[in-house]
Amino acid sequence: MKYHKLKAGEMTGTYVMESPVTEADILRMAQQLAMSRLSKGRALTDPKQVFSHLQTLLQYHEHEVFALLLLDTRHRVISFQELFRGTLDSASVYPREVVKIALEHNAAAVILVHNHPSGNPEPSQADRSLTYTLKEALNLIGVRTLDHIIVGSDGCVSLAEQGYL
Repeated sequence: MKYHKLKAGEMTGTYVMESPVTEADILRMAQQLAMSRLSKGRALTDPKQVFSHLQTLLQYHEHEVFALLLLDTRHRVISFQELFRGTLDSASVYPREVVKIALEHNAAAVILVHNHPSGNPEPSQADRSLTYTLKEALNLIGVRTLDHIIVGSDGCVSLAEQGYL
């Protein structure tokens, strides 16, 4: 962890505060920890943990953010990238750019991710349509779309779990 007020504790997974921290400090530290859990080489084995990390990273944005979790053939993280930022209730997502990023990183699979600033993670018809469009575009270049996760302060929704993939 690269945060000046926090250092590793004696037991693995524990931390010691070197000085008082604010709520903003705690949120920043949680985001840094979540980002480290989605860092290069990490295997994604527990969907609930992945949801938790993504929620920590995206739930507090006041605008929509669309991101890609790029994975190798063994579903280990290559990179987590925020690609597009939008407004309060939408973000323009360009399939060409998504395909380009997947090719640049030599990804075998991706997980699509975006947030709903309203807090409600339920997918809209536009979300389902985008999922289909991106899945088709990525299929053409041999990249599997494993999921599309929508993050809100009320939790995360997996479009794969809902049968849309």
